[in-house]
Amino acid sequence: MNEPITTLTFFRFSTLPYRIWAFGQMQFAHAHFRQIPGLRFYKLMGSGRKQGFNPFPDWGVYAMLAVWENEEAANHFFAHAPIFQRYQKHSSEQWTLYLHPVKAKGLWSGQNPFEPAQEPMADNPLLAVITRATIRKRQLINFWRYVPVSERPVAASSGLLFTKGIGEAPLLQMATFSLWENEASLHQFAYQSSEHREAIQRTRKLNWYKEEMFVRFQPYRSIGTWAGRNPLEGRLPLSGDFAQ
Repeated sequence: MNEPITTLTFFRFSTLPYRIWAFGQMQFAHAHFRQIPGLRFYKLMGSGRKQGFNPFPDWGVYAMLAVWENEEAANHFFAHAPIFQRYQKHSSEQWTLYLHPVKAKGLWSGQNPFEPAQEPMADNPLLAVITRATIRKRQLINFWRYVPVSERPVAASSGLLFTKGIGEAPLLQMATFSLWENEASLHQFAYQSSEHREAIQRTRKLNWYKEEMFVRFQPYRSIGTWAGRNPLEGRLPLSGDFAQ
């Protein structure tokens, strides 16, 4: 597979020393990632408690988003890169999704790094979504005041398989990752939730965001575990390691 792909990896750090190590990597790991062959774009992110945009950090969970020149480059990184091996050693659990971008709108750090795949897999209904924003400082209070209302319907959404708030900087640069059974489930939440519709209207009216991006993906490979199991077990062909 020679087309660009995206991967998203979640790490769980269970002990205080390892959580301190993970926090430090948000600054010190960049020197390693800038030298990774085939890596086009990456973000190291912390996470928020519970779901969606959340101002309170989850010190035990971090995420790594990467865009690769091709799947071979991604496989080589996960199998051989010393920095990833250090993340594995320090974390108690890891889960990686391989993703084909389907639709990307907006900018992330001034660019759109996600190239849609030529042909999504017709027999794979799964969808993943990243909604990301840099919030204007003057709008922080208004934004965070409304977030609990807008996020309320997420937990009860039919067809939602997984969701987690992630971000580069607390309060200012936030994202939500969500994984859905199919497009119908996503549309039901996006268009039938009055709270979500209201959030979209407020975003346009109040100009909350300095920069924003919406990306839709088709997951096609799921490796590792989260909360003791692979969240896509039985839904995709699974692999026990990254080597091919």
